[in-house]
Amino acid sequence: MRFQSSIVALVALAGFSFAQDVSVADVKAAFDTARIPTSLNLAFEPTALLTVSFPQPNGTPVVLTTGARIPRASTAGPPQYKVNGTTTSGPFVIAMVDLDAPTPQSPTWSPIRHYLGGGWSANNAADPGVLTTTTAAVTAWFQPSPSGTDPHRYVFLLFNQSPEFVTQRQVTAQTSIVSWNLATFAQQVALGSPIAGTFMLVSAQ
Repeated sequence: MRFQSSIVALVALAGFSFAQDVSVADVKAAFDTARIPTSLNLAFEPTALLTVSFPQPNGTPVVLTTGARIPRASTAGPPQYKVNGTTTSGPFVIAMVDLDAPTPQSPTWSPIRHYLGGGWSANNAADPGVLTTTTAAVTAWFQPSPSGTDPHRYVFLLFNQSPEFVTQRQVTAQTSIVSWNLATFAQQVALGSPIAGTFMLVSAQ
């Protein structure tokens, strides 16, 4: 019940307003309130800020504030990423998972892997921090698709890329996206703890 109350509080506060995060401490607090580290069994001590934005048909992207509620229609993506506060320009690994499938009250299918890819780097002098990659994704972007439930927590995490990730075969395009243990995978391929992250709440409407 405590988790359900936390999600209700987050939804009430989030509304549909979007802006870029400016505080690592606030991001961590939002993750803790939503019990994301507990759900992932993964430590989250961010040192940088990850900004996720979704291109829109009208040309004005939706920029995600951590914990904001996003209409599903705005999440077709694939999203764009920007990082601020890192000591290197990459490469990085990005993972996105749904922690609440099929429902937040009974997340027996979670985590569901909605994206996993590496080779992300911030090397554009004209737009510092913008992440780009020429590396094919391990799991291509899969739009959030909750169905008739309370909002799901969709979590984006940024890791420093390890040599082991480049050569890993634990996860391929053929590997099931359901019940994927991100914490175990991160340990297997020496990703360590995420250096940045954000999340959004998405429901069917």
